[in-house]
Amino acid sequence: MRAFLFPGQGSQKLKMGQDLYENFPEAKEVFDEVDSALSYKLSNIIFGDDAEALNKTENTQVALLTMSIATLRVIEAVSGKKINDLCDFVCGHSLGEYSALVASKAMPLSTGARLLKIRAEAMANAVPSGTGAMMAIIGLDIENVRKVCESASTETAKVSVANDNCPGQIVVSGHKEAVEKASEIAREMGAKKCVILPVSVPAHCPLMEPAKITIENALAETNINTPIVPFVSNRIANIDTESSDIKQHLAEQMVNGVRFRECVDFMVSKGVDNFAEIGAGNVLSGLIKRCTDKATSTPIGTVEAINEFVKTL
Repeated sequence: MRAFLFPGQGSQKLKMGQDLYENFPEAKEVFDEVDSALSYKLSNIIFGDDAEALNKTENTQVALLTMSIATLRVIEAVSGKKINDLCDFVCGHSLGEYSALVASKAMPLSTGARLLKIRAEAMANAVPSGTGAMMAIIGLDIENVRKVCESASTETAKVSVANDNCPGQIVVSGHKEAVEKASEIAREMGAKKCVILPVSVPAHCPLMEPAKITIENALAETNINTPIVPFVSNRIANIDTESSDIKQHLAEQMVNGVRFRECVDFMVSKGVDNFAEIGAGNVLSGLIKRCTDKATSTPIGTVEAINEFVKTL
């Protein structure tokens, strides 16, 4: 069995998807549709030379969606198969959930692009610059990281688990002073490394409550269909099928941790032995290797990688 994974922030790079855009009308249509939905040329930013512009969260999030869906459409065109014939589950990491939902026909691409634009802007505006921080803790398990967060939090400064990525790699998020305190405590508890991440937004923590309300309101006005491929939610590490549940969990994802490790464990328990990372980079494939020895993962984001993948079908 196979699952398609859709990456989140941090996987972006300049020129991603340009080979797809130039060689496949299906990919060009995706980039053009997103440009039209946003009413500006995001494709010029993606294919340009200004990394700072691409790394602005309001551009990054939609750019990664665009790259993932362009890749998927080319896979479908080359293989002659639709997504429900290509995989048994879809799952995204953070913003990648929107890519997974577009891929599984739960919402149109233009809707996903507009929602991610709203989401990104709401996240950027949720807290003053410098208020929050995110940090990767290497070498502690999830229970010990939770203890670290509890010990480092006070009434006025809190930190919590943002991404449970894989065994021994967990990201925490919250008030800057609480994150810094968590670094001290984690090292005392035996963490191998604590790395402050170069992000401007403390994602997946209660500081994002204003952004949660914004996306909740946007989702309330959005029609979401039942995915045609089972969608594994970051919020519950299980399958979401009902529109109301999907909306609720997308909103709750803003202030709660991404349970990626548990999502992987769930899919493996259902028989998945092959993961394909659809879109930019290979971050999720690296995490899969650390999550399980019962499955392989292949990053697919270039013409060459797509052709190699299609040979295996």
